Amino acid sequence: MEQTNLEKLQKSVENLKNKSVRIYFFVQDTKGNAKASVAHTYRIAMTLKNNGYNPIILHEQKDYIGVSEWLGAEFMELPHTSVEGQQLEISPEDFVIIPEIFGYIMPQITKLPCAKIVLCQSADWITETLSPGQSWSSLGFPKCIITSEWLRDYVTPIMKNVSYDIIEPAISEKFSTSKFPAKPIVSVHSREQRDGVNFIKKFYLKFPQFRWVTFRDMRALSEEEFSNTLKESCLSVWIDTQSSFGTYPLESMASNCPVIGLVPNITPSWLNQDNGIWVTESDKLIDYTADYIQNWIEDNISEKLYSNGLETSKSYQDHKKFNETVIDLFGKYLESREEYFSQQINKFKVEA
Repeated sequence: MEQTNLEKLQKSVENLKNKSVRIYFFVQDTKGNAKASVAHTYRIAMTLKNNGYNPIILHEQKDYIGVSEWLGAEFMELPHTSVEGQQLEISPEDFVIIPEIFGYIMPQITKLPCAKIVLCQSADWITETLSPGQSWSSLGFPKCIITSEWLRDYVTPIMKNVSYDIIEPAISEKFSTSKFPAKPIVSVHSREQRDGVNFIKKFYLKFPQFRWVTFRDMRALSEEEFSNTLKESCLSVWIDTQSSFGTYPLESMASNCPVIGLVPNITPSWLNQDNGIWVTESDKLIDYTADYIQNWIEDNISEKLYSNGLETSKSYQDHKKFNETVIDLFGKYLESREEYFSQQINKFKVEA
C-alpha cells in the first residue's frame, strides 16, 4: 500500500515537471453573448496552451454554446468538457479554477485533493452565491487570481486567509484607431440592458434636435463588430457603476473614441480626470452627452482627451506583459505543488 502511494506521489511530481497536469477553468455559458470576464478566462487558458500547459475549459451543460461567434473560433480549439453527465478526471496534482460567481459550486469540490483557486473579476459576486458564514478559505480555496490591485484591496478584508495574485485583463489588438473620421454615432454599453435603452430614449426626448445622431447598443456583438463600431463612433457612453475593472472604456480609448461614463462604486486606478468625462450623478449623463455632441459638431473637442485616452489604454494592450504574467504565475503554482509532493515523498523515504 505504501509503495502504491509513493508511486502515485512520484507520478504527480513527474506530471508537474512536464506540465501535463490538468488546469480546469470553469466558465459561464453566455449563450453566445460577449462577456469580458469570460474572454479574460479564455485568454489566460490560451496563453497556457501556447506555452506547453494543459488547460481545459469546464462548463456546466453539454449544450454549451461557446465563444467562437464573438471571441473567435480559435478559442474553441482549447479542450472543453462539461460537468453534466461526465466523470471528471481530477488528480491531486491538477488545478480547478472557479469564478467568484460560482460560489455555490465550491462546496461540491471542497474535499477534492487538487489545487483549488478562485478567479475573481467582480466585487458584486464574491458572496452572492455563498451561504452565510462560508468563505473561500473555509471551502478549501486558499488562493485567488484577481484582476487589479484596487479590487484586491476591496476583497481582502472580506475574504481573509487567502493569498492574491494579479492578472490584469488584456485588450484585444482589434481595438485600434481608424484612418477615417468618426461618424455621428454614439456607442452605449450598460450592465443592464434596460439602463442603456432608457438612456437612449430619454436623450431623444430631452434633446430632439439630435435625432439625427445614431445610438448603438453594444450588446450581442462579436469582438470584431464591437471594435468596428467603436472605430466609427464619435463618443462612447459607459453606464456601469458595479464594474470592478472596466474593459469597455479602455477598448473605447484604444479606438480613439472618447468616453463619458458614470464613476463605478470601486473606482479603477486607470480612471483619471484627463482620460474621459466622468460623471457621478446619473441624471447628468444625458446633459453631458448632449454638450459633448454639440462640441463635436463645432470641432471643439480637446485633442488631449483623445491622446490621454490612447495613452491610458496602451498598457492594457501589452500582450507580451500579459503572457509573461500568466506564465510566471502558473509556473510558480506548479513549482509550489511539486515542492509539496516532493516533501511527501521524502516523508515516505524517512519512514522507510
